[in-house]
Amino acid sequence: MSLVSNTVIVQSESREPILKANLKTILIAIISVVMILSFLFRNPFLKSTYLLKSFGELSVDPVIAFTNNKPTFLEFYAEWCEVCKEMAPQVSALKDEYEKDINFVFLNVDNQKWGNYIQQFAVNGIPQVNLFDKKGNLISTFIGKQDEIKIRESIKNLQKEEKPYEEFINAEFSKIQENKNNEVSPRSHG
Repeated sequence: MSLVSNTVIVQSESREPILKANLKTILIAIISVVMILSFLFRNPFLKSTYLLKSFGELSVDPVIAFTNNKPTFLEFYAEWCEVCKEMAPQVSALKDEYEKDINFVFLNVDNQKWGNYIQQFAVNGIPQVNLFDKKGNLISTFIGKQDEIKIRESIKNLQKEEKPYEEFINAEFSKIQENKNNEVSPRSHG
């Protein structure tokens, strides 16, 4: 019986270093993941890219926005647009502050589904932000990189009764790229 108990002791002692090694590996993996995630979310460029991707998911449907008797903030953007990425944190802050009172609609110009809106609002440079009063009247258009203060002032003016149309154009914008991914040709059968 003493031989059996010695064997059990030897087996449990040999497993202990393996368990410690596995625990160290798991701990190192967890620390690595935490460090990578903290780097990604501290990097403003990557955070802006994430914000742009989330805009489309968090968007109010434009049909609903123009019929629910609330002012509307409509932004045309693209994930490849550097100026859009640069403005994304400001737009996100505006959305967080005003989303209870204003519809926020984000339309990616690369999505052909929004082609009628792109034509209707003559979008040829992005980001383009259009502000509408609660009746759906276009009040302001911002094209290109804008100062958050200007946009904020225009949002506050949406509450006023008399609002003249204003257009703000900055030379820093991205020209819309032609999307040839979904083009139909006679040979595409599509």
